[in-house]
Amino acid sequence: MITNGETACPKCGGNLKYNDKVLRTVRTKRRLTKQVELKRFKCCNCGSIHREIPDYILPYKQYESELIIGVVEGFITSDTFGYEDYPCEMTMRRWQAVYSTDFVFTSNGF
Repeated sequence: MITNGETACPKCGGNLKYNDKVLRTVRTKRRLTKQVELKRFKCCNCGSIHREIPDYILPYKQYESELIIGVVEGFITSDTFGYEDYPCEMTMRRWQAVYSTDFVFTSNGF
C-alpha cells in the first residue's frame, strides 16, 4: 500500500507504473457504506502490486479512519449518540488493543 503521490515501490524502491483500479467498500457514519475506487500500481522492478490508499482509509480496515481514531482516542464509545449500535463494542475493543496509546496517528492515518 502506498499513500497519495508516492512513486517508489515500498519493497524495492523501483518506479511504480499505473496498473488498474479496484473497488473497495468503506463503512461510514450512520451505517452507510460507499464504494471507493483505489488505483493500483505495479513496480517496474520487482513486479509487486500496490494500492494507493487515501487518507480517510486505514490499511486492511473497512471503516473510515476518522471513526477508528475517534474510538482509539476515547471520543467515540458504544454510548456516544449516533454510534450506539455501530460499530459493535468488540470491534471497538479490538481497535483499542491494536492501536495502543503508544500509537500516533499521522496525516496519512498510520
